Amino acid sequence: MGIGSKALDLTAVNELPYIVQILDITNFLGRFAIWIFIAACISVYSISPKRAALNVLLFFVGMVSSYYLYSTIVGGFFPKTYAMIWTGITVISPFLAYVCWYAKGNGRVAIIISGVITGVLFSQAFLLFQGIRITYITEVTVWLVSLWLFRRKPKEFIYEMAISLAVAVLVQLFIPYWG
Repeated sequence: MGIGSKALDLTAVNELPYIVQILDITNFLGRFAIWIFIAACISVYSISPKRAALNVLLFFVGMVSSYYLYSTIVGGFFPKTYAMIWTGITVISPFLAYVCWYAKGNGRVAIIISGVITGVLFSQAFLLFQGIRITYITEVTVWLVSLWLFRRKPKEFIYEMAISLAVAVLVQLFIPYWG
């Protein structure tokens, strides 16, 4: 995925299929929502929390290393600042994946964890303090699919959405340029 993402990044937009241009996939893959969602999926569908941690770590090691190797070898440049950010994300990803694995379960802890995950994705999909506005349709789609991923009973869904909204507000208050 790292090579594919960087290859799209290095390709002139007008050379890409029309649907890729319209959905702005090249920039979508450069934002956080899709990678958070993929890591959540890997975590939730792993057989144990330890396996979730390992699987997500291996995913990010492969994705980040292939992305920056391709950038260096094919693109001829190495964006050190971004590489350090993604290396940091890779280092903390197993800990987050371990916790994320519990989001698929039942009970309060699972609802809280899934609410935090969907809240972070919600913060990527909508701007809340400039009138509620959609940032990107691709991020809205990722957020909606994340709600499906953590399918909850109606009462639990209400709690999850309340947590999600609270997390989104906090993220946008404290990290205003997150998306």
